Amino acid sequence: MHLCDAHLQEDVERKIKRSMRKYKMVGRDDVIAVALSGGKDSMVALHVLNSLFGNRPDVSIMAISIDEGIRGYRKKTIKAAKSLCKKLGVPHTIVSFDESFGWTLDQIVKVRKDKFPCSFCSVLKRALLNRTAQALGATKVVTGHNLDDEAQSVLMNVLRGDVDRLVRLVPMSVRPGLVPRIKPLRNVPEAEIALYARTENLPVDFTECLYKGLSLRGEVECILTDFEDKHPGTMYAIMGGFYKMLDLLKKGWTQVDLQQCSVCGEPTFAKTCQACKLLRELKNKKEKRERSIE
Repeated sequence: MHLCDAHLQEDVERKIKRSMRKYKMVGRDDVIAVALSGGKDSMVALHVLNSLFGNRPDVSIMAISIDEGIRGYRKKTIKAAKSLCKKLGVPHTIVSFDESFGWTLDQIVKVRKDKFPCSFCSVLKRALLNRTAQALGATKVVTGHNLDDEAQSVLMNVLRGDVDRLVRLVPMSVRPGLVPRIKPLRNVPEAEIALYARTENLPVDFTECLYKGLSLRGEVECILTDFEDKHPGTMYAIMGGFYKMLDLLKKGWTQVDLQQCSVCGEPTFAKTCQACKLLRELKNKKEKRERSIE
């Protein structure tokens, strides 16, 4: 469709509202924590949710920003996040990898050159976001995952043959110790979100993460973008097919009970959570390097 600014905004908001109604994302007495990076997706999510629920006495909204420690990138996006929170009057909490784990992502990349930066970042960010949301009393965490992100996740898990993760893209039930995540933008293409952010004059930082191209997701993004250009509707088709298969997939993969991590106490499938495993690997790798230098 070729839409003017007003009708583009209306169309994007309609898609967001439809997803929220369909999946019953927000209810009475919810305390919503928006994972706010300062990029277009999370900024649009906060803007729309605040317009929908900002004046409701039975729903609270806050924002959480995570500083991974990416030089030349994250400080700018957090500045944008601060600006929007101040404008909307939304409480804003900022936490960092350095303060929470003793490592910045830049430091991790130097020590673990054998792994994609995203493999560390996603695990640690997920753990820190859940921990912070719990501490703040949040009942829901909003992430800015859009249609492109969701289609990429489906294709990535298919390419890796990881059916467990594929099924977990849509959780079967609320898990103890995990703040439920909701994705209001899941049916909105990334390009439309970018246009919406510009038409609403949101203080978005459009800079991309320096490590984005060094991951499987970056490669899959290029593939899907190319397919979408040549065959419009590809991403909608991927997600439509995924939702049709989901009920069948769930029958074969039952939800595993969680236990507490022996190190940090966070919910995990194994004795030790993935975040603690990665941090232990980093510590061992660093100590080994220091001994070799000596």
